Amino acid sequence: MVTTEQSIHYPDSDGQPMADNTKQFEAIVYLKKGFDLLFVDDPNVFVAGDLLWYPVEGNNKLRLAPDAMVVFGRPKGDRGSYQQWKEDNIAPQVVFEVLSPGNTISEMSRKFQFYDRYGVEEYYIYDPDRQSLDGYIRRDGFLDTIEEMEEWVSPRLMVRFRLTQNGQLILYRLDGQPLETYEEMAQRVQQEQAKAQQERAKAQQEQARAEREQARAEREQARAEAAEQEIERLKAQIKALEQQSDDEAN
Repeated sequence: MVTTEQSIHYPDSDGQPMADNTKQFEAIVYLKKGFDLLFVDDPNVFVAGDLLWYPVEGNNKLRLAPDAMVVFGRPKGDRGSYQQWKEDNIAPQVVFEVLSPGNTISEMSRKFQFYDRYGVEEYYIYDPDRQSLDGYIRRDGFLDTIEEMEEWVSPRLMVRFRLTQNGQLILYRLDGQPLETYEEMAQRVQQEQAKAQQERAKAQQEQARAEREQARAEREQARAEAAEQEIERLKAQIKALEQQSDDEAN
């Protein structure tokens, strides 16, 4: 029986959990959502977390699911897996692996060889337990070690890498602003909503005061008009009396 492309199934899951512990999970979410926000205005940057990447058509055994990956030149949108031949044959340019205690040397060696062979331009490995960060960049056709990762700037992402004193990975925009965590984003949204509420309340108070001032001005104008009318009425009465007095005198 001849195997055709239509008969080959490319699973959307490898049956492995996204993360083995909370540290790994939080780091993966930070990277994925941070890159989502970083490229939110660029429709041709695809960001994924724990998504199976199939680099070769017809081979559903050859695959890896980077903890986070960024693909420049591919549109945003939902995918069950990243099948490279359906994506203009563009390989993910940047991939991240966040280590857990369960990762073995042989496993990481296999991943390195995969990323090296199939065209990744930048490969970063973050270990939250050992508080370490390693990176590789493609030079002369191969992934080569980045000797100093502290303050390293990714050529593709245009972000700066830093480890805090407690070993937390923080990525900074070149304007010095850090990529926010989910909690920081949620807190900022809450603060902005509270500020907007305060501004609305202030605007409502200003409007109410302006309406009271307008009502007061209208009352004063009405009183002034009434007084003017009364003056005119009195003038008319006086004139009528003077006329009557003249008539009687004559």
